[in-house]
Amino acid sequence: MEILSTIGPLILMFVLFYFLLIRPQQKRQKAVQEMQSNLQRGDRVVTIGGLHGTVDGIDDGKVIILCGDGSRLTYDRAAIREVQTV
Repeated sequence: MEILSTIGPLILMFVLFYFLLIRPQQKRQKAVQEMQSNLQRGDRVVTIGGLHGTVDGIDDGKVIILCGDGSRLTYDRAAIREVQTV
């Protein structure tokens, strides 16, 4: 019974830590990966560096972004932070 009273709070802290920190982070990461894998040509995107543009082409791990001034920049898919809805 003493072992349960000493280990019990540690187990409770681990369970709380899992449900409050680890699990929500895993859900966010899964949503970001899904968004990056579903990119299509013509999507308006924002990169992690703050660049706003339109997806002009997609390779395996790279995305070509068309900027407002007509220049095309190549980024990794992982650099896409969000897809904007118009």
